Amino acid sequence: MPFADEELEKFYAFARLLQTKLPKCLQSEVFKLTDEVGLEYYRLQKIREGQIVLQDTESALQPSTEAGIPRDKETQAKLSEIIDILNKRFNTDFTDADKYFFNQIEEKLIQNESLSQQAKTNSIQNFKYGFDDIFLTTLIERMEDNQDIFRKIIDNSDFGDAVRNWMLKKVYNRLTKETKNT
Repeated sequence: MPFADEELEKFYAFARLLQTKLPKCLQSEVFKLTDEVGLEYYRLQKIREGQIVLQDTESALQPSTEAGIPRDKETQAKLSEIIDILNKRFNTDFTDADKYFFNQIEEKLIQNESLSQQAKTNSIQNFKYGFDDIFLTTLIERMEDNQDIFRKIIDNSDFGDAVRNWMLKKVYNRLTKETKNT
């Protein structure tokens, strides 16, 4: 940086290099006012006393369920269509009779009170954390009745993930639908 004063230019070069050698302090450390500021006066004054009476009328406004994010409605596919998709995608040979296995698991999950409470109070992303453990437990309980499909879900992680995610959405939608209807 050019200066008209030679001494000022030398001082600037020295100060710039000195600054790199000095310890850096954070902005939050510069403004610590813990011991320097104290509350000396506090005034609390009662201005008015009264009662609030709420009317027992029906509200015209419905509360929002989403945080302003527009989403497309998911279309519900029939279970037989989903089984066909899983058969094609994962090269399996599940029949319509196997859909009863999925229905059994779904009904068992729907009847789970813990899952019901979680679905009513959480988004699907948060509901997933509790769902995964209960889904696996329910799957193991049904293992003896449906050994073949159980092996396919456990052995093929892609297939297992697809089934778990599909079941997650299905159970969540049914449980939250029950909440909206009541």
